[in-house]
Amino acid sequence: MPKKLFGTDGIRGLANVSPMTVEMAVKLGRAIGSISRGENRRQARIVIGKDTRISSDMLEMALASGICSVGVDALLAGYLPTPGIAFLTRNMRCLAGAVISASHNPFEDNGIKFFSSAGYKLSDELEGRIEEFMESSEQAWLEPTGSNVGRTISLDDSVGRYTIFLKNCIPDNPSFEDFSIAIDCANGAAFKAAPMVFEELGANVTTISKTPNGRNINHACGSMHPERLCDVVRDSHADMGVALDGDADRAIFSDENGAVVDGDKIMGLVAKYLSSKGELNKNTVVATVMSNMGLEVAMKSIGVHLVRTQVGDRFVVEKMLNDGLNFGGEQSGHLIFLDHNTSGDGILSALQVLRVMKETGRKLSELSSLVTRFPQILENVEVSSRKDIESIPEIKKVLDACRSELGDSGRILVRYSGTQSLCRVMAEGENEQKVRWAVDSLKEAIIRYL
Repeated sequence: MPKKLFGTDGIRGLANVSPMTVEMAVKLGRAIGSISRGENRRQARIVIGKDTRISSDMLEMALASGICSVGVDALLAGYLPTPGIAFLTRNMRCLAGAVISASHNPFEDNGIKFFSSAGYKLSDELEGRIEEFMESSEQAWLEPTGSNVGRTISLDDSVGRYTIFLKNCIPDNPSFEDFSIAIDCANGAAFKAAPMVFEELGANVTTISKTPNGRNINHACGSMHPERLCDVVRDSHADMGVALDGDADRAIFSDENGAVVDGDKIMGLVAKYLSSKGELNKNTVVATVMSNMGLEVAMKSIGVHLVRTQVGDRFVVEKMLNDGLNFGGEQSGHLIFLDHNTSGDGILSALQVLRVMKETGRKLSELSSLVTRFPQILENVEVSSRKDIESIPEIKKVLDACRSELGDSGRILVRYSGTQSLCRVMAEGENEQKVRWAVDSLKEAIIRYL
């Protein structure tokens, strides 16, 4: 049965409008608490983290109320990156973890996503069970009374726990005192944790977008807008810049020259490094269909295999688990180091890049030059419906013509956003003019016929 609430990354929408309402959050808390608890009567706890949106407090209280109402304690971690909640869920032996965040979306939006007790995002099957539970009759709810009701517990040391974990992910306890880095916290969940980690490892840190006010998260900053970070890197002569998104599960980099370095280029340099150390399982890296063909060509040139999944870091993780792999990610900056964490982690990614720079003695511009990007254009079209693109004859005709024009040296991908009412049109190939023509032609056809 198709899911009604959950998208590719939890539930997301305009805060205080269905489905992102207080009423929904209470029912969601009751459902995740009941399903996770089962017959467990001891140490029934779910940890909740949030980003800095003005609506996060409201949804946090509602979700926690629902969880407590079914006899499960809610551990409130406060402002903490999504990967921090993935870590705490495992580390504190919780039944589940919950994150209140809309990631890179504007502040008016918000969302709720969950981690299993093992720290992985929930399967489609389990999300479906939660939806069914929310729609069930009141008799389905656990309704404890007296001392069996859950309570909320503030985790005042959540940031400290997470930063210690991150530092322990770097072997041999290196010092980064020879490095100067700039960090853009996107006025989001990492505004405390990110600078703390790098400062404690000795780096000279310049931090921007670190004063959240509930409304400035992701606004002209962070991984969606790395231009300001690049300027800061150039002006401060930093060795590297890292721009996080609102919940810090992704990162986009700047090299020492102030040039943007995306997830594909970072995957390339990290995969090469891990392969050279014998630390890349099966000598294989996992990417998605959105990754540039240049990454594929670069990996082939160094004898590393590349496999692709559909878009979404959860699908990258699923592939890694199924095939026994340990590194993968997305062009958008979600990088998963499965030997260390179960989720994309922007701060961890930056630490690993610094590790490569320190051990090789090479600048980020040199390391990232391994991947030469094919011309690639990605644009969004607002849509009101989500019909199968290839089932619409007029659009299918244009799509076939574009594929024929680009040939074997190009690719076209048309897909709907999992979190917004958008159709994403991507084309890439050796000839930039042909790529531009393909994207424009498809956008026009979608606007006219969809």
